[in-house]
Amino acid sequence: MDKYQELSEKLLECMGGIENITNVAHCATRLRISYKNKELIDEETLKVLPDSSGIVKKAGTIQIIVGPDVHDAYNKFVEVSGWKSNGNYYVEDSEEEEEGETVSIRDEKRDFQYYLMKFSNFIAPVFMPVIPALITGGMILAIKNLLVNYFGVSVDSGTAQWMLNIFDAAFKFLPIYIGYTMAIQLKMQPIMGAMLGAVLIAPTFESGVVIDIFGITVPQVDYRSTILPVILGVILMYYVDKGLKKILPSILAYFLKPILTMIIVTPVTLIILAPAGNLLSGYVADFVLWVSNTLGIVALPLLSVIYPYMVMFGLDKGLHPIALELLDKLGYNPVTIVIGFISNICIGATTLAFATTIRDKGQKAAAVSSGVTALCGVTEPAFYGQLISHPKCMIGHAIGAACAGLFAGIFHLKTFVHGGCPGWLTLLFFVDQNGDAHYVFVAIITALIGMVVSFLATKAVLKVTGKRAFSLGG
Repeated sequence: MDKYQELSEKLLECMGGIENITNVAHCATRLRISYKNKELIDEETLKVLPDSSGIVKKAGTIQIIVGPDVHDAYNKFVEVSGWKSNGNYYVEDSEEEEEGETVSIRDEKRDFQYYLMKFSNFIAPVFMPVIPALITGGMILAIKNLLVNYFGVSVDSGTAQWMLNIFDAAFKFLPIYIGYTMAIQLKMQPIMGAMLGAVLIAPTFESGVVIDIFGITVPQVDYRSTILPVILGVILMYYVDKGLKKILPSILAYFLKPILTMIIVTPVTLIILAPAGNLLSGYVADFVLWVSNTLGIVALPLLSVIYPYMVMFGLDKGLHPIALELLDKLGYNPVTIVIGFISNICIGATTLAFATTIRDKGQKAAAVSSGVTALCGVTEPAFYGQLISHPKCMIGHAIGAACAGLFAGIFHLKTFVHGGCPGWLTLLFFVDQNGDAHYVFVAIITALIGMVVSFLATKAVLKVTGKRAFSLGG
């Protein structure tokens, strides 16, 4: 049997069948499935699915913790279930009556967490598919800079330019990638979103010859590597597309709708929305820096301590746009990836410390495995599989993260690559644009402080509290 075949079959059954599923997506480590009727879900069986480390329940969504191979699990589930996002099984988030009862996720309490999760569930599929390209481009640029600085490779050599070409492909064309994934999220033809992104960076526009449209001046702005301008444009495209569907005869819609959409959307985007989005991007970067400077060296320790809970409530997905804006406007990111790096390392060390207190060989092996995985950047198995049910261990994590964050704040640790799952395997994130490894050494010392302090603090907490540490909420 193929890997994830059994998981997919049982998952489909536990979710109440394909008719009860409204959306299927995934992030870096979790398979996310939204549903209509909560009563049809078998949560107890979901918790012990094969090839998974448990589940996380969010507003209207079940998240199955799989790990780095989640994309394979997603593909297998789509194959087994027959899920099609734009096909017969796609259901909008609305109420439906079935056998006299309401089967809507509207039955769930619409509090702050509900809307937070709605935002997270929307934004994650927009950015997560792009992350591998950003990691690849950023890491290759870091390798190129190291080769030029320390191994005698000429900056003008074909090798260096080839590696720079890969970096440019990842970052410079970001509006096209985001336009594509944003259109998918809004259930439009993805190529139209990509085309709008291409309009923003096409040579004709960048050369400065598009000075006006219908006599209205077009601001000359560089939109390469930006995200907010195309996002605003695709949102406008969604409403234009929706309106044209209503008024155009079906026999003409196939040809006329795309043409009319671009004729309407591109002038508004180039003249108003894209410049506004670019301006807003600058404000976002300035605000993050203001918060960081205002809180001073307290910012990184505090954010590193609460980062696991940000992940739990989906706030981390909202950090992707901020991180990309910081990289675009400043050339570095002093906050979001740094706090993830510190927190992930400390989660791993805390889990390893907890593993030393477990007598059962099977449970110990699982804890050690998830702890090592967390050190490499993937914390879900450790956090949800081990620590969340032993909350006093998180005291050790908090102490370690605070100490490591304090050191990182004092020495102004920053990253120059954006990507998910920062840990020991992503130290090249800290190589600067000139190939200098100064921040790599700062990151190594930061990680060692976090590991040692988290491990010792967790051991001390468990020793002091004894068996009481092993009860949820105890």
